[in-house]
Amino acid sequence: MTIIAFVFPGQGSQYVGMAQDLVAEYPVARAVFEQADAALGIPLSQICFTGPENVVTDTINAQPALLTHSIAALRVIQTSRPDLAPDFAAGHSFAEYSALVAADALDFADALKIVRTRGKVMKESGEKAPGAMAAVLGMSDTDLEAVCREAGVQIANYNAPGQIVISGAKDSLESAVNLAKQRGARRVVPLAVSIAAHSRLMEPGIAEFAAAVANTPMRVPKFPVIANVSARPLASVDEIRKELVAQLTSPVQWVKSVEYMIAQGATKFVEIGPKDVLAGLIRRINKDVHAISVGDVASVKAFSSQK
Repeated sequence: MTIIAFVFPGQGSQYVGMAQDLVAEYPVARAVFEQADAALGIPLSQICFTGPENVVTDTINAQPALLTHSIAALRVIQTSRPDLAPDFAAGHSFAEYSALVAADALDFADALKIVRTRGKVMKESGEKAPGAMAAVLGMSDTDLEAVCREAGVQIANYNAPGQIVISGAKDSLESAVNLAKQRGARRVVPLAVSIAAHSRLMEPGIAEFAAAVANTPMRVPKFPVIANVSARPLASVDEIRKELVAQLTSPVQWVKSVEYMIAQGATKFVEIGPKDVLAGLIRRINKDVHAISVGDVASVKAFSSQK
């Protein structure tokens, strides 16, 4: 029996026109976008379909847009493959909310509202303490962790072996980038963001966000959702609430999350949502597992036809 994990992409996978073909083809996908527009009271569908790009990529819009695209694709898959139930789910960074919706731990409308609040407090924290992020390629975890300690920044994402994102105040990040280059990083790529996600610079938003999390109804997941912070299953509502708040200032343990699911027998990973970033990372983490991306009409039809 194949053990399957559903994984959901995080910020950076958004683009103008996202999910437009799904909505045109599938009534169930259109219903998800209509629900999102109504829940948020903004024309999220229009933002996703027509942009402009700077509006789609704004944190406060990008997070609910990605959540909505992923859940629209998920609902199409659930309609076309009612026999298919995942054994695990995980989401990269904020996409943990997509995984929680998939596991029925969180209602979609509630997830949208809390994700919108998350984007708001992150944006406001970034305005109070402007930060930056950079992807560092070709450097070991331990060597880069030493650089981060020296420069006063943090690891934001352990994405794959030799692919790590760092985060912090602009001046400190510049120092870390220079140190990483001096100490053998193959390449350092600044990210097009104005906030230092998954770092201490997000602390100003914690109180407001924690209150929103505390007031959001949640349930125990119907199947294991692997936490970003601990890389272990979220077993209770209390654990989910603590995880979602801690995640704002803690690194995304994506490598350990994927390795945990593989250790539990997972051999097939299905990335649900726009683009194929996670499938590529998973193949780098373990070349022996099967990873595919399902997020547009062509890939949904191909996946739905598999038995």
